Amino acid sequence: MTATRPLFSQPLSKVVGGTTAKVMADQLGLRTVADLLHHYPRRYAERGELTRLADLPLDEHVTVVAEIADARLLTYNRGKGQRLEVTLTDGSGRLRLVFFGRAVHHHKRELLPGRRGMFAGKVSVFNRTLQLAHPAYQLLGADAGAEAVEEFAGRPLPLYPACRQLESWRIAKAVGTVLASLEATGWEGLTDPLPEELRAAHGLLPLPEAFRAVHQPRDTAEIAAARSRLKWDEAFVLQVALARRRHAAVSQPAVPRVPRPGGLLERFDARLPFELTGGQRRVCEEIFADLATAHPMHRLLQGEVGSGKTLVALRAMLAVADSGGQSALLAPTEVLAQQHHRSLTEMMGDLAEGGMLTGAEGGTRVVLLTGSMGAAARRRALLEAASGEAGIVVGTHALIEDTVSFRDLGLVVVDEQHRFGVEQRDALRAKAERPPHLLVMTATPIPRTVAMTVFGDLATSVLDELPAGRSPLASHVVPAADKPHFLARAWERVREEVSAGHQAYVVCPRIGEEGGEGGEDGGTAPRDGRDRPPLAVTDVARQLAGGPLAGLRLGVLHGRMAPEEKDAVMRSFAAGETDVLVATTVVEVGVNVPNATVMVIMDADRFGVSQLHQLRGRVGRGSAPGLCLLVTEAPEGSAARGRLEAVASTLDGFELSRIDLEQRREGDVLGQAQSGGRSSLRMLTVIGDEDVIAEARAAAARVVAADPELTGHPSLREALSALLDAEREEFLDKG
Repeated sequence: MTATRPLFSQPLSKVVGGTTAKVMADQLGLRTVADLLHHYPRRYAERGELTRLADLPLDEHVTVVAEIADARLLTYNRGKGQRLEVTLTDGSGRLRLVFFGRAVHHHKRELLPGRRGMFAGKVSVFNRTLQLAHPAYQLLGADAGAEAVEEFAGRPLPLYPACRQLESWRIAKAVGTVLASLEATGWEGLTDPLPEELRAAHGLLPLPEAFRAVHQPRDTAEIAAARSRLKWDEAFVLQVALARRRHAAVSQPAVPRVPRPGGLLERFDARLPFELTGGQRRVCEEIFADLATAHPMHRLLQGEVGSGKTLVALRAMLAVADSGGQSALLAPTEVLAQQHHRSLTEMMGDLAEGGMLTGAEGGTRVVLLTGSMGAAARRRALLEAASGEAGIVVGTHALIEDTVSFRDLGLVVVDEQHRFGVEQRDALRAKAERPPHLLVMTATPIPRTVAMTVFGDLATSVLDELPAGRSPLASHVVPAADKPHFLARAWERVREEVSAGHQAYVVCPRIGEEGGEGGEDGGTAPRDGRDRPPLAVTDVARQLAGGPLAGLRLGVLHGRMAPEEKDAVMRSFAAGETDVLVATTVVEVGVNVPNATVMVIMDADRFGVSQLHQLRGRVGRGSAPGLCLLVTEAPEGSAARGRLEAVASTLDGFELSRIDLEQRREGDVLGQAQSGGRSSLRMLTVIGDEDVIAEARAAAARVVAADPELTGHPSLREALSALLDAEREEFLDKG
């Protein structure tokens, strides 16, 4: 965070030694002095505190602070070999350390009962006892010598995110070397990104003090003060970046889009067979107000599954068509694009057949454009988009190709925005002469969307009200391993629903023996120690057809099928000609079959919280109640089982998004997934620090409004450069 800062930008090998620096770079991604200073302790152990050994995770590398209860030297192999067994205790549980070989006598002299130390290793089980084999350790306290007493007595002990090759205390030693070097130079070249008046107003530490206190705290009060300061750094610098982006967006020219009296929007509304919900009316007013301005709308539309986001988006697109402009609706999969095209044309009726014999006077056209279309259909769709005959163009990534052009692109609607990279959205927006308005839609807020919302780089509209007549939806966990008869009962429920004239989905994580299918794959990593692969659509469909669902009409749907085959399967299911659809997550979003009342999700613990909520939103969309059964082999009490129980316990997608975010962490709100860089959020948490973020946002808005180019804040400009590399700046610009 300085212009010159030679020490901050130096590689770690120049300060802490080549071997340690190489491990830090390879295993922890720490390459410079600044990287190491921002590698904050995960937690702190008090001098008198003992870590709970009862809570140690199996097969993970851990660092514990504990007391030696006893140490025994044993023989094996008829006295030819020796091993040392040391028992640690903390009152909640016990942990065994095991040493073999010639060094056992050295360890026996050091590891005496009553001594306390830090011990690091991988947790394993032998004879039903937790143990660390050949752990690294460092003794603490009076028995460790005068130097250790001075270093550790009465101070919190930082425990760092570490790895097998580099224990926490070795990281602490390297940090100490770096801090000593910086203090020797008087922190020369270090500049503070926070304006002095802002630091004073919030009582924040100077930056050098914050770095020293977070890594070498004298007490817990220093830790709190350091964390407060460093959280403000992250929040404020990010908020300044976002505030500059918002300022630039407001400065861009855009064509105002206002619906005309007696136009498409008014005629469409007159035909609606139902009343808009209060939420839909409110959100539409927010969108129409944005569309009417002379700068681009940048709005995020969040809503529960089934809350009517598609209808809101359609009304926005009709308003743009009324003003002579076109809209592009970008969908992540062909199944969803086809479903959107079908839904829009059905809702609009002859208003979607402009210029045709059957079309209404003054109507427009809704055109579908996907990568797998035939040459003739593709040429026709391209011509209608380029000529302006198509007021609405629905498509997949095919919309982004160079051959696609628009006469007057006024609105870009991105559905399930987390499926698209920044470059893809930007390529579509670049097809307009002037920046088009942008409406981003998502059903359940996913972690990155929640982060963007909290950080406020998009205006946000929320649909939190379901349309009248929507049926209740029940969700239950089916523990197949613990209670196999529950799974048998699940298939009975499917048969009962089909007998009552309804339909069902069965969702699996992958397609077949060849593996998962990219974005549709719900995850293939074994969970909770299971080593079997995730269940596959092709296998499950075959087993069901010959077993518990024999005699029912089964369909199969997955992403490797030809587009026309996928469309035929969906049409058959929508028409009621298929009883049970066995599918991958191609049915996750947008699929609307009101007669489907039950969904069975196999290996449900292999899917994310938000994805499960999206999937179950496919049932209960009609007048009959919906049922979602989450089948799992995850044992009771496991984290995977806990996730499923959280999903089953609530239908509140916004609450589930918070659970999802807390479990997965927010990552990098500036697009770590796109850039592949390290997260810029090390201290700040989106869920836990909303107050800091809100205050930082307000402060950043004031600074940027008064000085958009930050000419009066050179230190802040330097901090932006350090935090936002060129790739992340590009991400912010493209948004």
